[in-house]
Amino acid sequence: MSTAPHNAAAPTTTAPTSGALAPVLDLLALLIFALLARLAHDDGSGFSVLRWLDTAWPFMLGAAIVWVILRATGAGAAGFSLRTGVFVWLGSLVAGLGIWGIRNAAVPHWSFILVATLMSALLLFGWRGIARLRTRKS
Repeated sequence: MSTAPHNAAAPTTTAPTSGALAPVLDLLALLIFALLARLAHDDGSGFSVLRWLDTAWPFMLGAAIVWVILRATGAGAAGFSLRTGVFVWLGSLVAGLGIWGIRNAAVPHWSFILVATLMSALLLFGWRGIARLRTRKS
């Protein structure tokens, strides 16, 4: 028999757990992306929440679909991982730009594709990078 004290508590970890937080942060990042787009491309009619959400929903729909697939396959547990971020990023881009193209009956201009690709990557990978840095400092 061992005389060492038995610790029944689970080991602690500094890695963030995703639960529902990662999908929420992804949707928040895409809302910020759409807000910046609305503010940068004001057509003179002024800002409105409805126009902001109208810009955001196609990208958010893509992210939500990816999250449903990730959860259904069990791959969504690592929501803070860069790998998960790649899936969410690509899904939001394909849906967002695809829906834009259908709604406007045109292929999005290359500059729109470039800016949407870079800004959504910055925001979706940015919060993951910050989370990783915070866990390393802990």
